[in-house]
Amino acid sequence: MPAYPLRMRIGYFGGSFDPPHRGHLLLARLAADAFHLDRVLFAPTGRQPLKDHIAHAEFADRMAMVRLLCASEPGFEVVDLDAPHPHGSPNYTVDALEELRRREPDADLFALAGADSFLSLPRWRDPQRLLELAEWIVVSRPEFPLEELDALGLTAEQRARVHVLNTLHDDTSATEIRARLRYGVTPADRLKPEVLLYIARMHLYHAR
Repeated sequence: MPAYPLRMRIGYFGGSFDPPHRGHLLLARLAADAFHLDRVLFAPTGRQPLKDHIAHAEFADRMAMVRLLCASEPGFEVVDLDAPHPHGSPNYTVDALEELRRREPDADLFALAGADSFLSLPRWRDPQRLLELAEWIVVSRPEFPLEELDALGLTAEQRARVHVLNTLHDDTSATEIRARLRYGVTPADRLKPEVLLYIARMHLYHAR
């Protein structure tokens, strides 16, 4: 019998990454190990539709910082699938996943999301299509019990495409990191040295 090549398994990790921190890296590592992902694509978002604030760092800076975060991590890449639109309209995950599906028609796609984010799925653009385009790896957070997934009213087929990752024990917050930087506190425990150096060199988040 002929041997058929295994399908590549690609993880899509979207978010503000404002800034990217060790918690992001740990989440990606755990997801890659648990679900045998060949590649994890970090995709900084141009403008998130469900958040009122505009990113504190420019998209180019966030892309650069994610590259530094992923350096020396085999299979981890930064992509511009969710780059800002020329007219400034919000970015939608469904559009980025549609583009990724066009680029990788033969791959199995997995989207990574925190439980807090995934539980707002009904507010996302085209939730049904999102669940068709990719399987979802949902990361448990203490204040968002995963039992609440039942409240989303997913069909059995949709629920089978949602996987739970509950081995992450990290409460790193980009909001907290920005606050510490704003007040001159260096969060060396939360950021890779290369990212911290970039922040200081580019005077981001009022760091000095």
